[in-house]
Amino acid sequence: MTPSSDLDLEDWMDSTANSYDIYVLGFQEIVPLNARNVLGPRNSCISTKWNSLIGEALNKRRRRGAVLHQEITNSSATERSAQEEHFRCIMNKQMVGIFMSVWVRSNLRPYIHHLNVSCVGSGIMGYLGNKGSVSIRFVLHETSFCFVCCHLASGGKQGDVLLRNFDAADILVRTRFPGGATQELPKKILDHDQVVLLGDLNYRISLEEAETRLLVEDKNWSILLENDQLLIEFSTGRHFDGWQEGLITFSPTYKYHPNSDQYYWCFDGALGKKKRAPAWCDRILWRGKGLKQIQYDTCNYRLSDHRPVRAVFHAECVIRGDADCACGCIALSSSSE
Repeated sequence: MTPSSDLDLEDWMDSTANSYDIYVLGFQEIVPLNARNVLGPRNSCISTKWNSLIGEALNKRRRRGAVLHQEITNSSATERSAQEEHFRCIMNKQMVGIFMSVWVRSNLRPYIHHLNVSCVGSGIMGYLGNKGSVSIRFVLHETSFCFVCCHLASGGKQGDVLLRNFDAADILVRTRFPGGATQELPKKILDHDQVVLLGDLNYRISLEEAETRLLVEDKNWSILLENDQLLIEFSTGRHFDGWQEGLITFSPTYKYHPNSDQYYWCFDGALGKKKRAPAWCDRILWRGKGLKQIQYDTCNYRLSDHRPVRAVFHAECVIRGDADCACGCIALSSSSE
């Protein structure tokens, strides 16, 4: 999905609040998952466009502030202070339709090291990149972070949940990072101190579609969530041991009619697979000591048939001497089918 040049992401990213130190954004299906895109050369035009829009949203307010301060005070010290508030992209990576971009405040960048990326394809034949993950890790001071953007197996048929479970487990096993020559570094996702997993996990609701639609119409989230496949996996302990998710208080994130607030099945003209029952496909999970979620909601952007989900975390980082420092972190997820 190619974003329009005038798309404003400030509300989505809450960038006017000026409260966060790190932004992590994950996208799925930014390009159609056809044979040309899966097997051919990477089409980076769309990811470049998204990254440009992200940078504009994060730094628009800082540029306005710098100009205003300069006009009022003409102070070089004030101008330097504004520059310190500038956000920089420290890493972005695209694998077919999966794209992740990490941005940090400029004055935080000197304390970030051992920045690496790892991609795992779990789609066609179990290895192609139409499904899978892009993972970015770094060490901030003495605390290691890993962010995993996933697109798991789709489908609402009986047994499809097992494919999603397999994809998630496979990503955790196959993702590898360099260990470092002079410092012992985590090599696998679960070895990191703090981990956030976000994306189109594709878990559905284990009810008949007609019953699911009635419950969605009534906004009966409690019964729907009792039958949410991912929460069932949490409760049984078969998968996602040690992971956490915030309380879901928002509407199912899929499947919407484009450019509207109505689900696709509400339209009489929608036929076949487009009339899939709603589900919370888009999720953000986390694990690790010192990581606390303080916000979990959706964004009112109608760019695709999914609603973007975002979460805000407060993270504690260890610095030399065993002292702690606090770092605000926001992670966002958006997907398009």
